[in-house]
Amino acid sequence: MKFSRRRRDTEGGAGLLDNENKRVLGKTIAVVLLVYLVVCLLLGWYWSREPDLEDLNVVPVGNMDSLTTGSYTARTVREVARTLLDKPGGFISNDITPPGLWLDNMPSWEFGVLVQVRDITRSMRRDMARSQSQSTEDAALSKAEPLFHFDHKSWALPASENEYRAGIRQLDDYIERLESGNASFYTRADNLAGWINDVSTRLGSLSQRLSASVARTPLNEGGRERKQTPWLQIDNVFYEARGSAWALVHLLRAVEKDYADVLNNKNALVSLRQIIRELEATQAPMWSPMILNGGGFGVLANHSLVMANYLSRANAALIDLRRLLEQG
Repeated sequence: MKFSRRRRDTEGGAGLLDNENKRVLGKTIAVVLLVYLVVCLLLGWYWSREPDLEDLNVVPVGNMDSLTTGSYTARTVREVARTLLDKPGGFISNDITPPGLWLDNMPSWEFGVLVQVRDITRSMRRDMARSQSQSTEDAALSKAEPLFHFDHKSWALPASENEYRAGIRQLDDYIERLESGNASFYTRADNLAGWINDVSTRLGSLSQRLSASVARTPLNEGGRERKQTPWLQIDNVFYEARGSAWALVHLLRAVEKDYADVLNNKNALVSLRQIIRELEATQAPMWSPMILNGGGFGVLANHSLVMANYLSRANAALIDLRRLLEQG
């Protein structure tokens, strides 16, 4: 009897010990998960911070003597592409783990920037680096353009970052040859007008998508209302527009330097500066924790309509600028 009682006491003590160990293990796991979530939230907040307009180091101090026609544009394209990869958190559009997996605003911002890099690279290959339509394309730019058009959501075999860094290396090669006199950049009015037309098309599309955040959307050619931007996609379109505008501010500032003579001869410099000013306004700090979609005259703001207004005004100025450049 004493042996049986002692055995039961021993088993009971072991059971209590096992229960205590389980409770300790459960608390440990809960604390670890909580710390992990807090770290992810902090990283997500830090990674979601957009680069400032003045963060781009296009021309390092002391390198002014090496610049030639086209240097500002080519260097700006390179630095804009580098910002996509080297900003806090790196390129997160193709992340498959938290916190990048949980973010959607910054990937939309990245896509907006990437589209502008693709367009200007294509324009450089197609027009700006060629003397005429029958001349040979620059070899480095011919390789860079398809590299930047690689799928931005590919995380392996190959990763998007690897392709884009390869494109940046091709830009490095072009810039080195350009500044040593072994590559060309032609600052003709028609070259600039071609790229301006591409930019205008992009901004027009973004403006329409932003305006479609409200119930009353513009009519299409068939007289029916266009599809309204889904509520869950409004913030994505908004940040894609901010990314595009951020990249365009830098690219247009570079164009102002490289195409200064053309712009002055066409009396188009003021128009270009007005476009830059409108796009700079899109980069004002966001004081709201989320993108609001209030009515046009409602109590709450509608951030999409405000952004659409800036882009529409910039696009109207772009159309005027293109007309000035195309005039004889």
